[in-house]
Amino acid sequence: MRSGKSVQQGFTYIAVLAALALLALASSGVMRYVSQQAQREREQDLLQTGRYFVQAIGDFYAASPGSVKKLPQKLEDLLDDKRQVGIRRYLREVYRDPTTGKPDWDLIRDADGGIRGVRSSNAQAPIRTGPVVLDTLPAITLQAAAHYSDWVFAFYPAQATQSPGAPK
Repeated sequence: MRSGKSVQQGFTYIAVLAALALLALASSGVMRYVSQQAQREREQDLLQTGRYFVQAIGDFYAASPGSVKKLPQKLEDLLDDKRQVGIRRYLREVYRDPTTGKPDWDLIRDADGGIRGVRSSNAQAPIRTGPVVLDTLPAITLQAAAHYSDWVFAFYPAQATQSPGAPK
């Protein structure tokens, strides 16, 4: 004759396995959400850092002494402008690319070798794939992107000379 004790132990074992399976599924969903949220934050940091670079390059260009305006030759020029008598800083530091964690920016240069802007070296797909408008003066629109490296954060002197109502 069978005892009821062994049947109950088997039921408890099945119930614990089912609970563990549900816990694993729930944890997987939470981890996917947390991972995506972390990517959103890195993406927002990339947009903010890109905006800082555009503004710093624009300020460096505008502060050029004399009538010939120049772009910086290296990113470190934005940390301490040697063309000025006093200390003039446009950035506190050469910021790291938030998507890679390194200051490994791809530099966008003009015909004279000056740095016009930066872009990420990360080929990962962004969450935002449509155009993005940065709140710089004037506003900069980043084109739709398949990779973070498609977002180009660049300063164009022609933008700085346009009036806010002028057509682009």
